[in-house]
Amino acid sequence: TITDGGIMLNRVEALDAEADMRSIKQALFDLSNEGQPNGTGQAVLAGLDEQGFSAGRVDARVPFSSARKWSSIFDGSAVWTMGAPEVMVSQMDGDYADILRKVDEYAKDGNRVLLIARHGGAAPADYESEPSLDRSSRPVALVLCSEHIRSDAESTLRWFREQGVRCRIISGDNPVTVGAIARKVRLTGDREPRFMDARELPEDINELAEVLDNVDVLGRVLPNQKKAVVQALHRNGHVVAMTGDGVNDALALKEADLGIAMGNAAPATKAIAQVVLVDSKFSHLPDVVARGRQVMANMERVASLFLVKTVYSALISLGVVLTQIPFPYLPRHITYIGGLTIGVPAFILALAPNTRRYIPGFLKRVVRFALPGGIAVALSILLSTWLLPGIMHWDVSNAADLAQLRALNAIVLFVLGILVLARVARPLVGWRGLMVLAFAAIGALGVAIPFVRRFFALIVPRGSTLMATLIMIAVAVAIFLVCVGTARVLSMRKQAGKTEKI
Repeated sequence: TITDGGIMLNRVEALDAEADMRSIKQALFDLSNEGQPNGTGQAVLAGLDEQGFSAGRVDARVPFSSARKWSSIFDGSAVWTMGAPEVMVSQMDGDYADILRKVDEYAKDGNRVLLIARHGGAAPADYESEPSLDRSSRPVALVLCSEHIRSDAESTLRWFREQGVRCRIISGDNPVTVGAIARKVRLTGDREPRFMDARELPEDINELAEVLDNVDVLGRVLPNQKKAVVQALHRNGHVVAMTGDGVNDALALKEADLGIAMGNAAPATKAIAQVVLVDSKFSHLPDVVARGRQVMANMERVASLFLVKTVYSALISLGVVLTQIPFPYLPRHITYIGGLTIGVPAFILALAPNTRRYIPGFLKRVVRFALPGGIAVALSILLSTWLLPGIMHWDVSNAADLAQLRALNAIVLFVLGILVLARVARPLVGWRGLMVLAFAAIGALGVAIPFVRRFFALIVPRGSTLMATLIMIAVAVAIFLVCVGTARVLSMRKQAGKTEKI
């Protein structure tokens, strides 16, 4: 995924000065000329086609397998095999340490290196049904290809590093080659990336989890190992996202918390992935993360706002039932107040930019925010409903007095709604502070408009009514601050207790 799939054939290097280079290149063309050649095969075909090569005789074929790491053909006179050098030489008789050293030298420059081996004679009867590399095969050439690194890879990886996300590369290629690419894109910043051959990985999931803590790059990874790597990272408590484009990435993408496929990926891989980068641009990933963070953070804000209303509505209803007092306000009051302190602000907050990193504990935080605010609002409104009739000598059985009581309660509720909105919208700088002030002003101005005042059954308090309203607002604000402050102190003590235990 770090590379854009643009592979180029650099050269074919014979390992024997007397080797017939034309025969080797013809075999290389036929080895690559499968029904659906991979990126390397396409690069080889394109490079050799320019040199005048075309399809030759192929009597039998063993297609490339990511598990075997090689492919093979029989051209009627010899069996030709091409694949991962270290895998192939381990299955052939002889000492080829010098060839592996040469492979490592080329791989350190970021080259993808393949080995071509030849075995003279006829192919065995079970050549295609039970493919195996004949131990008497002999290396004849190295194929060097280079990959084009995505121009946006380094900046994208740097962004993830700055966000505290650790990136690892797992690939089926030579670990030295992948390590060189990781170095070019500064996968680990100023630190040298640590790479490892996946054939040395332990099978036990717990041991694998320990190894992965100290590895940045894995090469020669099998499809089932990619899945095991994701499972091991989960075992360590990590949230895992994986990007891929090949069929052999499908199992791991399905296992990951978030599977991301490139637009040019295999159909099966795109079908499993939760996110598909249609234009295959790696640089979209920060935008994907930013959009996810925006949705989660804003959802938390909006949920907190609505849950406060749910809490105080339930508590006020319970208080009315238990004490048999009149309901403190009218439905039209809550329409006016809810629209200005919850409905419209929630819509704005839901669409606002928000880059806050998601932290587990969504429900706990929302409840921790909503309970103190909801309890404070309920206590204030119930207290106002109990006290104001006595202070103002109102008879709640009288429709006019009850209307005044409910209208004053609506004013107190509106002030508390603005306080809740201010808490949700923090920090109150820039447009957030202006939004809170704007809705507070709109609410106050609405009361001054006769039509609005009559429609929503509101009043403009005057004289003793104004004084009583101001007193109840002051009491309500004090109750709100006490409830919120108490909840904060309890939360801090609980957090301190957890820290001491650790």
